[in-house]
Amino acid sequence: MPTVAVDGHDVEVESRPGEPILGTLCRAGYSYRFGCRRGGCGVCKVQLISGQVVYPKTVADSVLSDSDRLGGVCLTCRAVPVSDVVIRLDSTDQLRRIGLFRQAKGTKVE
Repeated sequence: MPTVAVDGHDVEVESRPGEPILGTLCRAGYSYRFGCRRGGCGVCKVQLISGQVVYPKTVADSVLSDSDRLGGVCLTCRAVPVSDVVIRLDSTDQLRRIGLFRQAKGTKVE
């Protein structure tokens, strides 16, 4: 399976078949600025530093234009990696670790 890495961070996560970049990172407990998660707002755009992605679901040109794609811009809520990818978040964005603790099944939390 392809991996998703975030430039400037010690993060590399294995994706699942058909799973978009944003879904891969969120499943692993990471978050950054995103909006609708449906490809309609463009808030989750990042720079694709290396690797290849496909867009199995239609993305409107008004959200991700051909020039964006040629310039390496990637819409992470829709982009599915087909090879190992490295992304770079916008300079105003930050990667956050969420969901650090998971409760073991059958344990009591007080």
